[in-house]
Amino acid sequence: MSGTTPLEVRLNARLHAVQRGDRFEDPLAYWIERRFPGSKVLAAGTLVSPLGEPLSCAVRAEAVGDPAEVLGAVVAFLEELGTPKGSMVEVGDLESEVGTKEGLALYLDGNSLSPEVYATLDVNEFLDELVEELGSTGVIQGFWESQDTTAAYIYGADADVMTGAIDELLTVHPLARGHRLERIA
Repeated sequence: MSGTTPLEVRLNARLHAVQRGDRFEDPLAYWIERRFPGSKVLAAGTLVSPLGEPLSCAVRAEAVGDPAEVLGAVVAFLEELGTPKGSMVEVGDLESEVGTKEGLALYLDGNSLSPEVYATLDVNEFLDELVEELGSTGVIQGFWESQDTTAAYIYGADADVMTGAIDELLTVHPLARGHRLERIA
């Protein structure tokens, strides 16, 4: 389409395709088509590690309108969506950092705990408890499972506050033994 400018959003978010679509890609597609008629999302993808863990996401689009106006509006919209720190928006030759949310990756040991722990406890119930402990401090936006690990990706306003909210659960819950908590945004 003539009169379009390439738009790329690089998200510092660990989300697989469905999670990425629900959280960022679909809302951006609907919004940009209404806000800048003729604009459209073209593609999206998730960069994954050799083990299949999501590392970051991107959304490509064509934007119609003044590139500076599009850039400012897209940045504001992504801020409303809760974009993680370390994300970027590029419209033509213009670019801007975007993101205010901080992120944590919680990695649970998937095979080194005692067999009784795995036989008697459900990781989904643990994750429900995690959500309860987080309260309004953060939200689990994505998951990843491998043979050895289950990861939950948590985003919120302050990583230290989120860590404090879940610290006791991570200390006492048998499924959290050997966990690793990593800052990702």
